[in-house]
Formats: sequence, C-alpha cells, structure tokens
Amino acid sequence: MNFESKLNEGEFFIPECAECKKIVWPPTEFCNHCFGIVTLKKGPFEGTIMEFSRQNEQYFCLVEFEDTIKIIANISKTPTIGQKVKISKCGISNGNYFFQVI
Repeated sequence: MNFESKLNEGEFFIPECAECKKIVWPPTEFCNHCFGIVTLKKGPFEGTIMEFSRQNEQYFCLVEFEDTIKIIANISKTPTIGQKVKISKCGISNGNYFFQVI
C-alpha cells in the first residue's frame, strides 16, 4: 500500500513515519528524517485554505493539512482565507495528482 496507489483509487491518506511519527511530504517509502518506514494514515482530514485564485469562474486554492502538507485543489464555491475544507475527490489523471475540496 503506497500513497500513489491509494490516490489512484480516489483515497487521500497522509504518509507518516512509523518510527518518529513525522509527516513525510512529498510522499516516499522511507522517512526523510530518520529513514524509518512510512505508513499511511486514513482521514478524513480537515485542511485550511491559505490562498486562492480564480480563472474563468473556477477557483483554485492552496490548502494546508496537518500544518505540513500543502496541496492545490479545485473548489466549486467562492472560498475564503482560513476556511476549513475536506477533500471530496482526488486521484491521478495523465500522471498528475488532482484534488477537489468542499
């Protein structure tokens, strides 16, 4: 079970070191702090919108999870800075990660 295989199945997990409990981002199999094995924590996780932008009636936002992970996600409604969101859809398309939040 690795991050990309779960993401490809439409599930978002947070990679965490089994030894030191540090969140490992970008996701890898081994911790970049202590070289321990990385496991996946299941959510749902609540993130905070840090910034957002609009292009042609579509909003994109920078969302921070666990005070560490930052992702760019689509959001259908007008966002606000500091707004709490959860991932509603995610996956891999044409080799790229995609995320949608509500």
